[in-house]
Amino acid sequence: MVQPLALITGATKGIGRQFAYLFAKDGYALALVARSRDDLDSLADELGAQYSVPIITMARDLTDPATAVSIQVALSTSEYPLSVVVNNAGYGLRGSVMGLSLDEQIGLIQTNVMAMFRMTRLLLPVLFERKGEGIINVASLAAWAPGPNMAVYHASKAFVLSFSEALCEELKHTGLKVTCLAPGPTDTEFALRASMKETRLGRLGTLSAEFVAETGYRGFKAGQCVVIPGFKNQWLAFWSRFMPRVFLRKFLFWLQE
Repeated sequence: MVQPLALITGATKGIGRQFAYLFAKDGYALALVARSRDDLDSLADELGAQYSVPIITMARDLTDPATAVSIQVALSTSEYPLSVVVNNAGYGLRGSVMGLSLDEQIGLIQTNVMAMFRMTRLLLPVLFERKGEGIINVASLAAWAPGPNMAVYHASKAFVLSFSEALCEELKHTGLKVTCLAPGPTDTEFALRASMKETRLGRLGTLSAEFVAETGYRGFKAGQCVVIPGFKNQWLAFWSRFMPRVFLRKFLFWLQE
């Protein structure tokens, strides 16, 4: 029997890395995408030694529109049928819109929004044709609220959440599942890059990348449309729907300081 294939972007760090271990443990062949060739090779050696699954590594820049097309071509003809796409690649920037440069904010949008959309749209037909399971898009608890001092990041994750929920409904009769994983603060290099631990929000505590990925994995297998790891984060997402927007944005501004 040919093994199903799981494609994971941002696969060498944090949540993406933990997803790679989960899918490998369940016997999936893997297609791992990240920028660093050395990090990809190191992870492939670890996973291959532990689980003996086929592994394809792709050192690619997802902000390049040609990258998604090349991945689509490669996976549509792969001997391993594409079954799951995990759009995990993304990052955050902390600072005001005027304080951060135009180029670095456009880069964030290209990675968090455009790359995710390109991969989803190009690979959906492949998933359908090869009778795959579906897509996991990694958003954030930030998707539920505007985020002063992380405005572009919050907006990018709001797109991921809204897009994923709509797609989940569109595809419900096709046999394909869509899960939006929306973690709160998580102990990853993302938090370091965005200096999250320096904020009041970061000091409230973080979840492990392993726990977040396991929760998302179980939720995807169960067919959940939105998965929020951790009771505290579920509570925050729930109550954010009832808070006046003016209070919510002022509260987030205070937390981000």
